[in-house]
Amino acid sequence: MYTIGQVSEMFDLPISTLRYYDKEGLFPNLQRESGIRKFGEKEIEALRIIECLKKSGLEIKDIKQFMQWCVQGSETYEKRRELFVRQKEKAEADIERMNRVLDLLEFKCWYYEQAIRDGNEDRVGAMKPEDMPEEIRGRYERSHPEHGWKNG
Repeated sequence: MYTIGQVSEMFDLPISTLRYYDKEGLFPNLQRESGIRKFGEKEIEALRIIECLKKSGLEIKDIKQFMQWCVQGSETYEKRRELFVRQKEKAEADIERMNRVLDLLEFKCWYYEQAIRDGNEDRVGAMKPEDMPEEIRGRYERSHPEHGWKNG
């Protein structure tokens, strides 16, 4: 069993957040000893799921619904699975978007390294994708899909 302070440190969360989650009913079976919250392995795992769902963009009210489904048992497996499928698809889309951001940042770092080396942007600014180094060309193409070049 863990105290709220220990759990706070484990997850790098403020104690107030853990109290809020408890108040919202996200730890339905949380034990108390002399009024002190005691977190067991079930609460630790629940907190992992709560933080995962929160980071995937799910609101507390929806996480609370998920936790209620868990209490209801096996009849809600399909609903729970659907929730995770939706959040997984959202996370994949977010990762793809951030990969395009990273590609553009990497391209621009290379671009300005060339401009610094040349003392101006003339050469690099006039460069066509096929004249760029292969890795840079790929980053350019992935970050500029509107130009119609293959997006791979």
